[in-house]
Amino acid sequence: MSVPDSKTVLAALWRDVGFDDAALRDIHLTGAEPVLPSSFAVGTAAQAAIAASALAAAEIWRLRTGRRQSVSVDMRRAAIEFRSERYLCVDGQAVDDLRDNIGGLYRCGDGRWVRLHTNLPHHRNGLFKLLGCSHDKSAVQRALDKWQAEALETAAAEAGLVVTACRSFAEWDRHPQGRAVAKLPLLSIEKIGDALPKKLPAAERPLAGVKVLDFTRIIAGPVCGRTLAVHGADVLLVTAKHLASIRSLVIDTGRGKLSAAVDLRDASGRGTLAALLRDADIFVQGYRPGAIAAHSFSPQEAARMRPGIIYVSLCAYGQDGPWAQRRGFDSLVQTASGLNDAEAQAFGSREPKALPAQVLDHGTGYLLAFAAMAALKRRMTEGGSWHVRLSLAQTGFWLRQLGRIDGTACNDPGFGDVGDCLEETSSGFGRLTAVRHAADMDETPPRWVRPSVPLGADAAAWPR
Repeated sequence: MSVPDSKTVLAALWRDVGFDDAALRDIHLTGAEPVLPSSFAVGTAAQAAIAASALAAAEIWRLRTGRRQSVSVDMRRAAIEFRSERYLCVDGQAVDDLRDNIGGLYRCGDGRWVRLHTNLPHHRNGLFKLLGCSHDKSAVQRALDKWQAEALETAAAEAGLVVTACRSFAEWDRHPQGRAVAKLPLLSIEKIGDALPKKLPAAERPLAGVKVLDFTRIIAGPVCGRTLAVHGADVLLVTAKHLASIRSLVIDTGRGKLSAAVDLRDASGRGTLAALLRDADIFVQGYRPGAIAAHSFSPQEAARMRPGIIYVSLCAYGQDGPWAQRRGFDSLVQTASGLNDAEAQAFGSREPKALPAQVLDHGTGYLLAFAAMAALKRRMTEGGSWHVRLSLAQTGFWLRQLGRIDGTACNDPGFGDVGDCLEETSSGFGRLTAVRHAADMDETPPRWVRPSVPLGADAAAWPR
């Protein structure tokens, strides 16, 4: 397959959500593949997704002010932003706590590969219990020698753990979940309630005054919130003390956000969230399907509490199919859906090969922000409450449809290669060196006003 140019990819995204083609004249895209070592069009996906979110912000600003502006995105800078968690320093020291020493690829007794995700303690400890082994890679391998890959995948899912068997594209296309994902659109925006149109007044930034509840963790959902924040939204990240986190991701994706602790297991916590929701414009949640709804904050309940809400749902495998309720992460979806097998074939690798970025996470994050702004435009012009849905697996299928490139000889950029993409700021953790946003806008330059802070550092209240 030949790879379409980024502007064609962007135009398809733009039209899918009903934006006016006139805005596409305001976008300027530079650069060309390959920009990262991959056989997939990672740079094209990064550029199109980030450009879509930035152009959507420009469109919201046009509706608020009547003024257009030019938007530019360079492909290399976009691809580097898709790896933002890799280029992070606090007080001059790299922050790298993304992986423990147990997770990764293993062969099972039937000769097939599986990927284990053990970065969060409860997943790691649950896996040791399932396998009946100690915290040691050799012990894990000995235990896996007794398992078949798909049997382990199923047993892990039934135990609430995260393991996937490696499949080829052909195997995934025959799988019931692969077939379900292939039938879904990339993203959906559904009206779930009535509300009067709500125009936003003229402002200096596209999303100034827009209040966003960010109920997400790890990468995809937090990138959505970070993207809305870079265009001026008031984003309140909500977590709880009992939930596990990864420090480097908190620092990187927390830029631009307030951070509060609210425990939905308590009636007082649910009351706090209800009060926040009544003044919110966008609610982004990325927990296991049904988890937030179990606390009485489903899309329909949120729309009743807050007519005009934009409710954004993120999951791993899509809302349909036998895996719709399964937990999942980018690396696992890559493995299950054939991406790692195809990448390995391109590079001549004997074992599955991961993409050179968490493309499904980052791509989904920017596309969620893009779709949330498309829904916000609908609320401004026609009213209503709206439900946005997207999954990592849908983004993976979209990436696959972009075609293949010859990126096997492309260099893998290290920290010393990306200095022109970095910025230094203060943070609640120390002096922060991190990737700056890849989009340039001539009237409303994207920027994070609030520094990233430790989880729960702020009150559970909107800024005044």
